[in-house]
Amino acid sequence: MTTSFDITVANAEASFNCAGNDTVLRAGLRAGFGLAYECNTGACGSCKFDLLEGEVHDLFPEATGLRQKERERGKRLACQCVPLSPCRIKMHTGAQYVSAIRPARFPVRFVEWRQITLDIAVITFRGEPPAAFIPGQYAMLSLGEPRMTRAYSMSNTPNDEGVWEFIIREVAGGAVSPQFQSLESGAEIELDGPYGVAYFRADAQRPVVGIAGGSGLAPVLSIMRGAAQAGGFTQDTFVFYGGRGPADIPDVLGMLDPNDKRTRFFPAVSMPELTHGWTGDVGFIHEFLPRKLDRPLDEYEYYLAGPPPMIESAVRLLAADHKVPMAQIHFDRFF
Repeated sequence: MTTSFDITVANAEASFNCAGNDTVLRAGLRAGFGLAYECNTGACGSCKFDLLEGEVHDLFPEATGLRQKERERGKRLACQCVPLSPCRIKMHTGAQYVSAIRPARFPVRFVEWRQITLDIAVITFRGEPPAAFIPGQYAMLSLGEPRMTRAYSMSNTPNDEGVWEFIIREVAGGAVSPQFQSLESGAEIELDGPYGVAYFRADAQRPVVGIAGGSGLAPVLSIMRGAAQAGGFTQDTFVFYGGRGPADIPDVLGMLDPNDKRTRFFPAVSMPELTHGWTGDVGFIHEFLPRKLDRPLDEYEYYLAGPPPMIESAVRLLAADHKVPMAQIHFDRFF
């Protein structure tokens, strides 16, 4: 029987139960509490907390989400801490972090690995429960011995068949991505989700712009598919995708519903030396937003996913140069 402990959030005057094999963050989200977070992997620092009472085990003491001085002052990362006793913590909370669909852990089985560029593939799993999430969210996948856990965004939409699709970039010498390629049909891994606050806001009723690079295509593709399926959502949708060279550009329109006539695709490559035979745009993908979009930029809803420099540049262009409200710019920080 797994030991569990009560976690009291002092500043919220609330408490929840956390299993001894769960993290403080995920247990709180499972219980319906709005604990602040983004990446769930120890990188962004959004889930930092003060440990006022009790003892925790830090799964990743070297996580970059905390500076050394913060650690010395007793701060911890909720996504990397499991309790060893009842705890009392102080942590930022907010209604925007409450999961509309409470995350759960369950096994899924490997179905298919399908290459879409030289180093990016779609990987499919199937589980017993329905695949319940909001387009744009992500899940934590755990596999291998010792068990390794990474965050990957779903690229499909919710479904009753329990099908979960992810877009994964193969990292040469990586600890996790090569393991997916070696999975045999029916192999079982653990899925924990859904998570993420950069999900599709259908009620915004603004044209949707997805800006992506690399495996960041996954949540943007999910959002475009979700927008096409959303009853009552009639706005146009746009995908801006950047790669190093032509070989990095997937057939995005071919991955969408052929009946989707509202989505326009704007690819660009950033390395001139790789543009042989390429007749499209050359430059960083965010630079093309003002040139390709017909309306003032503050009239769109934006979803960003990809390399941190790309996201930082896009946010700077949108918020600083074109005065787009940050409430219309959505992204989960991964590093």
